[in-house]
Amino acid sequence: MTPSRRLLMVALIAFLAALAGVFIGRALVDAPRANETELHALLHRELKLSPAQRQKIGPIEARFAARREALELEMRAANIRLAQAIEAEHGYGPQVTKAIDETHEVMGDLQKETLQHLFAMRGVLDRDQAAMFDKVVVEALTADAR
Repeated sequence: MTPSRRLLMVALIAFLAALAGVFIGRALVDAPRANETELHALLHRELKLSPAQRQKIGPIEARFAARREALELEMRAANIRLAQAIEAEHGYGPQVTKAIDETHEVMGDLQKETLQHLFAMRGVLDRDQAAMFDKVVVEALTADAR
């Protein structure tokens, strides 16, 4: 195999590995959204919120939407750094390990902030609404385990 052909082969493998890293990262970040959508549908449709509850929940959702958007931007940046590390190292080296750790940190921050958001919304609900909300949260979190 000629040196130029070998270089082309390494570049292609690096590109495919970087692309795989980006797709895996996107899958991990986007996965919770379906459950979040279910919770919001429950909150707005089935719990029969009072006007006062709607007024309290509005700012909670607005704050979280802004924070989620910022964390998703951080996640995209972390995925780019992961792709660059894969491209630079062509294997599982220290740069890739560091980039993976950064990606996991951002995913963890998003999960923590999502739960804080859910608990803030739950705090607006009455006892019966909170019980229904808790049931949906537990079902959403355990759906993959069934």
